[in-house]
Amino acid sequence: MDRDRLLRHHVMDLLRGGNAHMSFAEAVASFPEAHINTRPPNVAYTFWHLIEHLRLTQADILDYMTNAGYEAREWPRAYWPAQDARAAQHDWDTSLASFGRDLEAIVAIVADTDTDLFGTVPSNDEHTFLREVLIVADHNAYHIGELGILRQVEGAWGPRHTG
Repeated sequence: MDRDRLLRHHVMDLLRGGNAHMSFAEAVASFPEAHINTRPPNVAYTFWHLIEHLRLTQADILDYMTNAGYEAREWPRAYWPAQDARAAQHDWDTSLASFGRDLEAIVAIVADTDTDLFGTVPSNDEHTFLREVLIVADHNAYHIGELGILRQVEGAWGPRHTG
């Protein structure tokens, strides 16, 4: 396998999870509806807030990578739902689906051999596609791990999960 294909393969694996960290799909599998709006101890946000933060941040970086007219959003307001926002199962499901679609769009950018991973994104001539996808992978891995630990703290894994 040539270096370019190998790099793309490794980056796609990293984005999708596995290897050294849990995948998003595993972290949210069979998530109990009763815990969607739970705030774990000493945490300022709910499980749904955390999912929305992942979704909003990833969507922003996807926009940054694909839109020459990208406009920066206000931190932190635009990257988290309101503190008092609550979600129903439909909102949870919508957030998960949107996160998955955007993640696959980013994976498709990496998989596309017409994308020069070392080339700059259209919105910033100082940032490369590789830089941006590594930020997505890093941010997602951090918060997906957090989600897994918080599920463990809340006993929200169910009887079959061993941790």
